[in-house]
Parts: sequence; structure tokens; C-alpha cells
Amino acid sequence: MPLAVALGSASHQGPRARNEDFLLAVTPEGDALGNKGALFAVADGVSGNAGGREAAEALLRTLGEDYYTTPDTWSTAHALDTVIQAANRWILAQAAARPELAGMSSTLSALVLRGRRYFVAHVGDSRIYRLRGGSCEQLTSDHVWERPDMRHVLKRAVGLDRLLDVDYAEGEFAADDVFVLVSDGVWGPLQTLGLHELLLLHPEPRYAAAALVREALARRGTDNATALVVRVETPGEESLRDSLALDLQLAAPPRLKPGTAWDGLEVLEVLHESRETLLYKVREPTGGQLRVMKTLNPLADEEAARGALAQEAWLVKRVQSHYFPQAIAPARVPSGLYYLMTWHAGATLQQHLESGRRYVATEVAQLGIRLLKGLGALHRLNIVHRDIKPANLHWGLDERLRILDFGVALCPGMLERAAGNAGTPSYLAPELYDGATASPASDLYAAGVTLYHLYTRKYPYGEIEPFQHPRFGEPVPPSRHRPDCPGWLENLLLKALAREPGGRFETAEEFRLALERGEVHPLDAPRPLPLLRRYGAWPLVALLSLILNLVLLLLLSR
Repeated sequence: MPLAVALGSASHQGPRARNEDFLLAVTPEGDALGNKGALFAVADGVSGNAGGREAAEALLRTLGEDYYTTPDTWSTAHALDTVIQAANRWILAQAAARPELAGMSSTLSALVLRGRRYFVAHVGDSRIYRLRGGSCEQLTSDHVWERPDMRHVLKRAVGLDRLLDVDYAEGEFAADDVFVLVSDGVWGPLQTLGLHELLLLHPEPRYAAAALVREALARRGTDNATALVVRVETPGEESLRDSLALDLQLAAPPRLKPGTAWDGLEVLEVLHESRETLLYKVREPTGGQLRVMKTLNPLADEEAARGALAQEAWLVKRVQSHYFPQAIAPARVPSGLYYLMTWHAGATLQQHLESGRRYVATEVAQLGIRLLKGLGALHRLNIVHRDIKPANLHWGLDERLRILDFGVALCPGMLERAAGNAGTPSYLAPELYDGATASPASDLYAAGVTLYHLYTRKYPYGEIEPFQHPRFGEPVPPSRHRPDCPGWLENLLLKALAREPGGRFETAEEFRLALERGEVHPLDAPRPLPLLRRYGAWPLVALLSLILNLVLLLLLSR
């Protein structure tokens, strides 16, 4: 069942010359409701000279329009923060460009209801309450100074400071929970007790909102008064969790042989088999299109493996780019746990290497540009691949590079993954061996190792075996293995492979741009790490000890 709510809202300028409060209520349908949820917000404009109304209006318009355009793979807090921070920068720019708007800013109390969880974003002194049963709980904290004479002076507001700190919180909700978003013109005169009494007296949201505003003004409120009341009629389903829960109920198909059929799909051949998964090349019954079916190895049909494959399928469906195979909806309801992808003729770059292919510098650069365009698209969706290597890069007969295998991909805030290093040891960034969490930076390091290996057939720090904990010094220059390596490519690869993350490229776009410029704008050779950073303190201690012993020997020999 989709989320269903009842709404009520009211706003009045009160004794003020104009109303600088704004409210927002967005209740989409279909996938947008499941993936993003319903959005509600109250903003109270703050004027320096003028512009409070404009700040509040711009903030809520931006929030209502841009929140729903953020990727579904972003966490709710990350999506809200991205939009709010953008609105903060716009308001500051307007105030700087127009003297009459100096000091314009706005409070914000925003609520997202998605599935069975609520998410709060808050800055300023508007408030959000939740009424459950007979209790009324305040979900936000006022950002005002504690001194009695400054309790109405904001410490934080959108447009007040370039470094905007927004409070985020989340929790679960249930049917009949009532959420109330109010400006200080309502909660100030009523206080929590008066607000609670009115909500109990008026269970219908539209009457409750009107009663809150009317009573606040009757108690000689001196500010604009705004109230937005949301009652949960029917909680929804959490799209990802519920989808995974349904998938976990499905068992893996039996091992399929070429020539057999499953769910109407004709199995043509086994493309790849690992300890946990199987890839089949299949043909659809209508139209005869070739597809790739990924499913579990029946020997690995356990809850953890099913959960990992279900999460992988969820990610693949959300990555819409020609740098990746695209998910295909099956023609019928699956009778087992699998998902379908587009089929592309060609071979992986690892297969090209094994067939004797040697890449020249310009080919490596062109492959790198395409790889980094794909990684850039992935990172913008807040997805870390975690296993970039030649075996997971496919060169199609259509001359397109595609990134394969989301089996260990990570989407912070959305997908749960087991702790520890995932991926192939020789391609793991040095900091991962010290317990750091995989990130876009570690993907970029793996991309650097991939290009280095394509060009030299070697690894920058030597081949690393599973369960080995290597010590990293300086990467071996590619010219050591390929004397014909141009200087611009060597400097670029050494930067990508620096042991310290701060010495590498920061983003896929920066890395790609360096490859596109190539020898036209070559990078400077990276500086080697100081000996102390490279080898630690023990070599220095040993050297000092040796010098001291030599001095003692000289003194004793006299």
C-alpha cells in the first residue's frame, strides 16, 4: 500500500504588514512517492532591511523542485542537504548583489515521510512536533541564543552564513501519527501545552491547522502565524528494504544447462561461474533479444548471498548510462532470484591482455577517459564500485567501454555491506589496508592501477596476494617496464597511484581532464615522499644508532 496522509494548513500575517512565512506540501505518486517520499516544510523569512519573504519563498520553491530531481541512490539526508546548501548559496548571492536585500534569510523545518520512516531537516526556530496517542513530542531544537534578552535572535538560518549547519534526524512512524510544523508565531503564544490541547480537541488536520493559527493570534501573537498538520492515514512501504525482503523470499534457480528454459528464457551458454554467482547468456521468447541473466550459484543459496544479489540488482536498475549494461525488466514475474541485463558482444580488457594485446600510450589514455566518464556518473549517484580492474571492463564490438559487476558496490546510507576490503588486492588503495572505508578516491586509485597494468602488464607496488598486508613505498615508474613511456603519461599515472590520498586526483573529472590534455598540458612529476613518511621512523633510528656506534668506536680507539 502506498503512503496516504491527510493535510491541513493555515497561515496569517497577524499584526505584521505582510506575511513572510511560507509552507510547502508535496505528495507525489508512483515511484517518486516510494523512492523520495512526501515532503512538507515551513519557512519563516527573516528580514534585515527587507527580503525575508523572498528568502523563505525561494528556499521552499528550490526544495520542492530540486529534491525530487536528486538521484534515488542518495540518502534522504544527503539529498536534502545538497538542495538546502544550494539555496543557502543563492540567498547569500542575492543579498550580496542587492543592498536592499542585505540580511535576508529564513528558518526551515522540513519533514519527509517515506515508507515507514520520517526524516527531519531543521535550522532556525520554527518547530516540528509529533503527536502519538496522548503524548506530544518536539522533534527539533531551536537555534537561538540562550540569554533571556536574545532568545529571539537566531544563531542559525538559511542565508545567514556560508557555512550552514543543518540538523538532521530520522525515526519510524505509524498510522494515526500526527506531525505538526509551525512557525514561532504559533508555538510562541501557545507553547507546547496549548498546541497539544488544540490538537487533541481538533483531530481533523484542516481544522487543527486553522485552530492553531486562530488561537495563536487570539493570544496576542505579534508575528506571522503558520501551521501545517499532517496525519498518517496509511504508512507506505520502504522501497529498498521491502524490495529486498521480497527478493530474499525467492530461492536461486537450479543450475541451468544450455538448451533448457527458465521463466520462458532460453539458456544459450554459461558466461561465468564463481563461488556465489552464475552468469548465463539467454534469449527472450518474444523478439529473440539476447540478454545476460545473473543469479546465484545453487551451492551459495543462503540469505547473505541472496541479500547481496538483491542489492546488486537494485543498484543496476538505477544506473542509467551507456557506460554500464542496462537492467531489463523480465517479461513475467520471476519464479527465482535473478535479474536481466543487456547483452553486448565483445570481450573484457583482461581477455584482450591474455590474448596478447599490447596497448600504446594513446590507447590507454582513450580507455582511461571512457572509464573515468563512467566512474564520474557512478560517483554522482553516490555509488562506489570497489572492484575496478581490467576483468570488469568490457570493450564491445560497438566500440564502447562498459563497467561490469556491481557485486561488491557500495552506496553509503542506502545499502549495507560487510566490513573489510572488497575487491582485488592488487587494485586496493593503500589506505584500505589500514582500515579506511572505500570511497570514490579508492575507485580512482583502482582506475590508476588498471591503466598502469594495461600499459605495462605489471603492478605499481608489485602483485599483492589475498590476505597479504603490503607495505607501500613509492610506485615503480611505468618507464621501468616500458622505456617508450612518454613523460606526460608517467607523471599522470604516478599521481593517480600516489600512496597518500592527498597526492592523487580528487575527482574522476580531474583525472579525466588530465588524460584529455595529455602531452599538451603535461603534469609536473610528483614529489617523492620524505624518507620518514615513506619508511617510518625505524630507518632513521637505525641510522642514528649506527652513527653513534661509530663515534663511540672512534673515541675508544684513541
